[in-house]
Amino acid sequence: MRLRPALALIVPTLLAVTACTTTVAGVPTNGDSVVTEDPGGQGGVDPSFVHNTDGGEIDRLAATVITDVGQFWEGTFPAAFDEQWEDLEGGYYSVDTADDDAKAPPCTRRASDVEGNAFYCPTEDVIAWDRAALLPVLKEKFGEAAVMFVLAHEMGHAVQRRTGLSIAEQRSNPEKYPTILIEAQADCYAGAFVRWVADGEAEHLTISKDRLDTAMEALVMFRDPVGTEQSDQDAHGDAFDRVSAFQDGYDQGVDLCKDMSVENRTFTQRGFLSADDAERGGNLPFEQLLTSITPDLEAFYKATVADRGKQWQTPEVRTSDASPECAQSDQGPIAYCADAGEIDVAVGDELPELHTEIGDYATGTILASRYSMAALAALGKPLEGEDAQRELLCLTGAYTGTLITRQEGFSLSPGDLDEAIQVLLRFDYPGRDAKGDAVATGFDRVSLFRTGALQGVNACEL
Repeated sequence: MRLRPALALIVPTLLAVTACTTTVAGVPTNGDSVVTEDPGGQGGVDPSFVHNTDGGEIDRLAATVITDVGQFWEGTFPAAFDEQWEDLEGGYYSVDTADDDAKAPPCTRRASDVEGNAFYCPTEDVIAWDRAALLPVLKEKFGEAAVMFVLAHEMGHAVQRRTGLSIAEQRSNPEKYPTILIEAQADCYAGAFVRWVADGEAEHLTISKDRLDTAMEALVMFRDPVGTEQSDQDAHGDAFDRVSAFQDGYDQGVDLCKDMSVENRTFTQRGFLSADDAERGGNLPFEQLLTSITPDLEAFYKATVADRGKQWQTPEVRTSDASPECAQSDQGPIAYCADAGEIDVAVGDELPELHTEIGDYATGTILASRYSMAALAALGKPLEGEDAQRELLCLTGAYTGTLITRQEGFSLSPGDLDEAIQVLLRFDYPGRDAKGDAVATGFDRVSLFRTGALQGVNACEL
């Protein structure tokens, strides 16, 4: 969080090779398979069509994903673009970056150039991946669905080439085709494919929405470093941008993806505007965040309630080392207590730990959600049940959305929206109703939050 002026949009140029590299970190998953037959049991697809494959489990998983992605585009491409789908002319390359003598794939000089990476090269029409230091790490940390996303994203770049988006055109029209837009479209295409899998249409892959959460955690890890400008020629987007594109593809399909443009797509990624904010990494200390955000929350929710002809009752914000005691149910480390007209903040271990681990707007998101509950109470709305849970998340997003575009005063720092995404994926606290029940999946919590953030209070159907 910070005080900041407005930020102008600057657009970048592009690279010839569309590469997606990251340092992968996270919490190991339970290893649930997305393949209908376990690759380790020699199910799935024979990877012999992959150049330089070792025939092992990772390449078998990659081959299975590639096969189903190809079938998706065989069926989808003609209707979307009025042309037949053509498979990659240059094919697919597996690279063992742990082997100093490994053969380099096209578009690179050394095998080590692919380390921690997967990429699509439009000049050779190939997709390559690191089978030693990328795909197995993704599988271990986030599950096989993360591998599905990465390869579907790269195939999305192959789709772009087949629809006429050439390197020459990108370079000659950087304002029309900024890198961040190209990457968002590939994320969107990946989301459309994953929805096809979730709907049971794929031959080899399967996934349920509750298993998307860990894959979306991987997507958060693929974000650009906090403070990256949209003008960066390698910009892929912050976590909010990338998750938004993926969810838009998942929810609305290829037709939305293909029509993405700088005219109809808003990106939230931005750089630091002050040295002090950059030095803090965009984060305020825990106590300072609480005192800084509370007046702003008060002003927003008071206006929201007044606009609907109701009287806002200012909740007293109380802090305690213990868990919130005024609530009759577990709302998490911050609770709204209707009878007492107060918001209790537990400043013991968990909340400061979340604040430190994720960032200050993890705290801000949870606190805003309890102000959202106070607003529902003032509006005479139920505080329990599915409608309340959805409205809490949407209202919290609506408050956050006002901070994105604000030109002066209290606002967001680079990375704050990503912190909101992370806390929504990992915890259900922001969506807990007065009984402590919440929207079950992080995917849906993020989607409801995004609705409010991008469309405002009126989208929350109060």
